[in-house]
Amino acid sequence: MAGSIDRVTKAAADAGLDIEIWRMGASTRTAEEAAAQCGCTVAQIVKSLIFQGEASGRLFLFLVSGVNQLDLTKAAALTGEPLKRADPRQIRVETGFAIGGAAPIGHLIAIPAFADE
Repeated sequence: MAGSIDRVTKAAADAGLDIEIWRMGASTRTAEEAAAQCGCTVAQIVKSLIFQGEASGRLFLFLVSGVNQLDLTKAAALTGEPLKRADPRQIRVETGFAIGGAAPIGHLIAIPAFADE
């Protein structure tokens, strides 16, 4: 865990961001659980969703409001290829995070990222 926190903290500092890391006492695998732990609404949560290009096998990160679902058709238009759920092992290898716990920054390998408005 410390390695992940260090990577996120360094990535934030490298980007000129001053962040505070919160350690949660219970599960935050869903937007609802994260909102409950943070004391905010689900709409204030940002989900880090990782999908994989069907042809390239490349990972793509999508940052989406906790109340929204990713539109795969629009996402595919952004990436230039159809998308599928990413393989959990590949997510771990390329990001250093497990599914449900991927931070938006601090990945082991650079991953193209897209943010919902």
